[in-house]
Amino acid sequence: MEGLVYNKLSKTKIRLQAVITLMVCVVVVLAFLVTDLLITYRISSQTEENQADKATHIAKIVAQTPLVIDGLTGKADEKEIQRFANEIRQSTQVDFIVVMDMNGIRKSHPNQNEIGKHFVGGDEKAVLKGHEHVSIARGTLGVSLRSFIPVFDENHEQVGAVAVGISLEKVNQAVKQSRNIIFIGTIFGILVGIIGALFLARKIKEILFGLEPSEIAKLLEERSTMLQSTREGILAVDQEGRMTLVNNEAIRLFEKAGIQDPPLGRKIDGYLPNSRLTTVLKSGEHHYDQEQDIGGVTIITNRVPIIVKGKIVGAIATFREKTEIKQLAEQLTGVKLYAEALRTQSHEFINKLHVISGLIHIKNYETVSSYITDLVDHQQTEVNFVVSRFKDPVLAGFLLGKLSFARENGCELTIDGEGIIAEPRRQETTHELVTILGNLIDNALDAVKDSMIKSVTLRFDYYEGQLVFEIHDTGKGMEESAVDQLFIKGFSTKGQDRGIGLYLVKQSIETLNGTIEVISTEGKGTTFILSMPYQGKE
Repeated sequence: MEGLVYNKLSKTKIRLQAVITLMVCVVVVLAFLVTDLLITYRISSQTEENQADKATHIAKIVAQTPLVIDGLTGKADEKEIQRFANEIRQSTQVDFIVVMDMNGIRKSHPNQNEIGKHFVGGDEKAVLKGHEHVSIARGTLGVSLRSFIPVFDENHEQVGAVAVGISLEKVNQAVKQSRNIIFIGTIFGILVGIIGALFLARKIKEILFGLEPSEIAKLLEERSTMLQSTREGILAVDQEGRMTLVNNEAIRLFEKAGIQDPPLGRKIDGYLPNSRLTTVLKSGEHHYDQEQDIGGVTIITNRVPIIVKGKIVGAIATFREKTEIKQLAEQLTGVKLYAEALRTQSHEFINKLHVISGLIHIKNYETVSSYITDLVDHQQTEVNFVVSRFKDPVLAGFLLGKLSFARENGCELTIDGEGIIAEPRRQETTHELVTILGNLIDNALDAVKDSMIKSVTLRFDYYEGQLVFEIHDTGKGMEESAVDQLFIKGFSTKGQDRGIGLYLVKQSIETLNGTIEVISTEGKGTTFILSMPYQGKE
């Protein structure tokens, strides 16, 4: 239904402000018009009733006056009735007060000439029979509202009647005045309603950032599609810490962690006690790339507050499973290693082409042939050895790249060992091994660059689920005090802004539940011995 409204608005090009103003004005006008009709009807009836009550009240006073009773019974002069009736009529501002006897003959009348004549209208018959009543009829003074009251003597015998009349024109005029007041109030209310509608429409427009319904609908659809298509889990909470938004990826990770309950509307602290979103709500701090454990599932999460007009109104967390991030890192590492290997091999190949070109230029063809044969044999032997012993293509490519890199830098890197190292069961293991061997080999090559013998040896041994690496260099070695601090973050023997590589090596070794030993002798080089459990694919 809402979508239908949006589509209609979009097609007719009516702006939201105009729609709200129009709708509110229509509602206000209809409400006041209906109210006007109801109140006018009620006021008209009430006004007529008031006029009738006024006439009846005056008629009763006149009917109970001794002077009138005496005049009708002959105990007093009838002319006194006319005088008294005129005084009462003038003071009460009614149109006429007619006192009549039992034959309907007038004893008083505003027009002196009508006294002694029969009452006109035909509606006096009921009162002459002793019944009070109110009627509307035409008399000598025109159409009027009349109230009839019988007159009784002291013996309670009827001796006449009193008719008090108010011109119907005056009644209608009183009704009209009442209606005019209501009409003015209605017009004023409608004007106030229109002004309020304009203000409301403008305020709503500001709240909606000036967007039209069709634009809001489009943004909502885009937002929903974006949230559900992203590979990161997204979770938002309001000021009270209740979850207001959770996308499909977040629900998938929660279910993987064993949390099956629907999250929306629930308190975040009860649903995910270690989310720390409540802390973000209170402090307004940003947390980036934080590790978090959810039911055995490790995620990398970012948490930021939602701030509107300088006030924190909620918080949002985006997160992704750590294993997926590691897989991406491994893929990126493999590509980088492959590119590095190609670069170094290309540089190495150009140098060798220069040698071949020089030998051909001096026409030393026998040496050219021998040189090419040695190159091919060495390259083939090196590649065959690495590929046959390391079945993980990422690790094999990494080592081949390091061999080329060492030769490019004038160093000798030797790889030797026993056993065949299968691909690991867990892809994360490859990432950790690349981190470990990459840092240790780079450090070893850096250590021998100023030595007479620029040699680095990587030995490996894989037997009964235990993998051992030994990296030895012919560098100048280290003091014992330096060895003790090697794995402290920020410590380095190479100067400022270093000391990260070995710290990462130690973290990776601990992740693989392995151990590392360092043997270093000044003037004789350094040896790193790594040992760790390793399970390959069957």
